[in-house]
Amino acid sequence: MSTLLHSHSASSSAFTLPSPRRRSAPINPLPRFSRQNAVRCKLIEPLKFDNGRATNQTEMLIGGSGTAIPSFLVAPNTRVQDLVNKNDTRLRIFSGTANPALAQEIACYLGLQLGKIKIKRFADGEIYVQLQESVRGCDVFLVQPTCPPANENLMELLIMIDACRRASAKNITAVIPYFGYARADRKTQGRESIAAKLVANLITEAGANRVLACDLHSGQAMGYFDIPVDHVYGQPVILDYLASKTICSDDLVVVSPDVGGVARARAFAKKLSDAPLAIVDKRRHGHNVAEVMNLIGDVKGKVAVMVDDMIDTAGTIAKGAALLHQEGAREVYACSTHAVFSPPAIERLSSGLFQEVIITNTIPVAEQNYFPQLTVLSVANLLGETVWRVHDDCSGGIEPYSSLGID
Repeated sequence: MSTLLHSHSASSSAFTLPSPRRRSAPINPLPRFSRQNAVRCKLIEPLKFDNGRATNQTEMLIGGSGTAIPSFLVAPNTRVQDLVNKNDTRLRIFSGTANPALAQEIACYLGLQLGKIKIKRFADGEIYVQLQESVRGCDVFLVQPTCPPANENLMELLIMIDACRRASAKNITAVIPYFGYARADRKTQGRESIAAKLVANLITEAGANRVLACDLHSGQAMGYFDIPVDHVYGQPVILDYLASKTICSDDLVVVSPDVGGVARARAFAKKLSDAPLAIVDKRRHGHNVAEVMNLIGDVKGKVAVMVDDMIDTAGTIAKGAALLHQEGAREVYACSTHAVFSPPAIERLSSGLFQEVIITNTIPVAEQNYFPQLTVLSVANLLGETVWRVHDDCSGGIEPYSSLGID
C-alpha cells in the first residue's frame, strides 16, 4: 500500500524562522505565532513528484527523471548568499504594518535586514510614511498584504509606494501576499463595481513597477494590472506538510468546497498522489452566506482534504465538512492559503468538524484566534526566493510555483 512521501519539514511542535543566508544573531520567534501549532515548512517540487519514493533531503528526484529539486527548497543556497552579499546595497526590503513578521522572515531568508521606515497615523486617521534610509537607484520590495482592515492597509501600501517613487528608487515591487478586493473581479449583477481592477489601477498609478502576489482569488486578476505580475501559489508549502502526515494515498480524496474551485482542487489532487476528486455543490443566497445542496464524488471511509484559496467566515467550508461527515468521511482536513477569519470563522472551524485546519502566514493570525486544530505554515521561503529571482532577473526553477500545472 503506497503512502505519501514522508517530508523532511520541521516538526509542528516548534516554530523557527527560515535559515538566514548569512551568519547573524538568532532571531527570536515573534509572539504572534503559536509555538504549539505553528510550523516552518520547507518546499517540495509539486508538479512531477513521485509520492511514495524513499528519498533523502539532499538528493530528491522528481518523477524518476533524475532532475534534482531546486536546492533552495532543501538547503541554504550559497549562490544566493554570495550574490546577496555582493549586491545587498541595491536590494531593499521594507515592511508595512500589516504583516511585519512575514516581512522579517523574508528578509532573514535573504540574509538582509528590513529597511528602516517610519509609519504613523495622525489623530484624524491620516497615514504618514517616511523612509529612514536612502533608496536612490535601489530595487525596493514593499511587503504589505491588503488584509483586514483592507482599506487602511491598502492606503498604507499606496503611500509607501509613493514615498519610494519620490525617493528615486529604481524599481518598486509591491509584494502582496494577500490581495484584498480580489473577489470583486467581475460584475455578477447590474450596476456593480469591479473593485479588483480599481485597486490594480491605484497600485499602478501610485508608482509600482511590478507586483508579486500569492494565490490570487482568480487568475484573471493578473490581467487587471498594466505592469508585470509574478503570481506564485502556496500549494507546495501545504503539500509538503500533508506529505509529512503519511496518510495512505488509497484513503485520500481531495474536495473542492464549490464548483468555482474545481481547477484548484484538481491541480492539488494531481500533485497529491493523483488522489480522486469530489465537489461540494452549493447555492449562495447572499454575500458570505452559503447553503450546501449536494456532493459529487465518493468520500465514504476516506480522508477528505478540502482545498480553497481563502477562509473568510468559514461558512462554505464548514457546511461542506458537515456534508462530508454525513456522507461517511473518516477525517476532514481544511487547507487554505489565506486565513481571513472574519467572525464567526473561529467558532465554526473549532467546532470539531475538522481534524486539522492548515493555513499559511500570508495574513497574520491574532494569538487569541488560535485553536488546537490550527496549523500555520510559513511561505517566507517561497516569497523570499521569488524576490531574489525577480531582483536577479532570473526565473529558472521557479516556474512550477507560479503555475497550477493543469493539463
